[in-house]
Amino acid sequence: MKSHALALALLILFASVARAQSLSLDDLIPAGQASFSGRIVQYILLLTVLSVAPGLLIMVTSFTRFVIAFSFLRSSLGLQSTPANLILVSLSLFLTFFVMAPTFDKAWQEGVQPLIDKRISDAEAYGKITSPFRDFMAKNVREKDLVLFQDFARKLPQATAPADINDLRILVPAFMISELRRGFEIGFLIALPFLVIDLIVAALTMSMGMMMLPPTVISLPFKVLFFVLIDGWNLLVGSLVQSFTGS
Repeated sequence: MKSHALALALLILFASVARAQSLSLDDLIPAGQASFSGRIVQYILLLTVLSVAPGLLIMVTSFTRFVIAFSFLRSSLGLQSTPANLILVSLSLFLTFFVMAPTFDKAWQEGVQPLIDKRISDAEAYGKITSPFRDFMAKNVREKDLVLFQDFARKLPQATAPADINDLRILVPAFMISELRRGFEIGFLIALPFLVIDLIVAALTMSMGMMMLPPTVISLPFKVLFFVLIDGWNLLVGSLVQSFTGS
């Protein structure tokens, strides 16, 4: 009973304190500070960028090519969940950081760090941060895909000038479909030798009269053994990285 009375007394005390410390709108928005609304907009934009950061990582980096190639590899081997999605995505993520390290460093040193030090304005920082990513995408985009979106941009109702290839509205979708195409090309080359193994095993099982035995049951160990013997992970990852570095 005493505990209930004590809790009621504390509740009344906290309620009275809350009434005494009521918050005024004037305390939140000081008069005469016009930049306060600008700061609110900046915070909203920052939260928006952070919320779509995974999408930005996929759109403007090498992540797409890596994850598609690894997905094709797992499907070609006939493995349903090995390696797990977490492993494939994590490997793609770290390989993306490795390939994009010069781009990230340049964006940080020329754009983010000066902005933090208040040496450049927000608009200037935006240009310096996005410039390295524009250079990376322009280097890896396919000319045909770039021309496609340039033509679309010129046909827009409010288009007043020829579309610039450095415009992110053109460069990002062109880069993405270029990466999708290259990813599927690499996936075809990955799947081809495993398809040959499947065909050989299927022909052997059919000739031996084992109609009811799925060929994948026999071909799976041979495909895994073949991939291990040729040091497939080293070859695949090395080829994917070299496709960006050009070395």
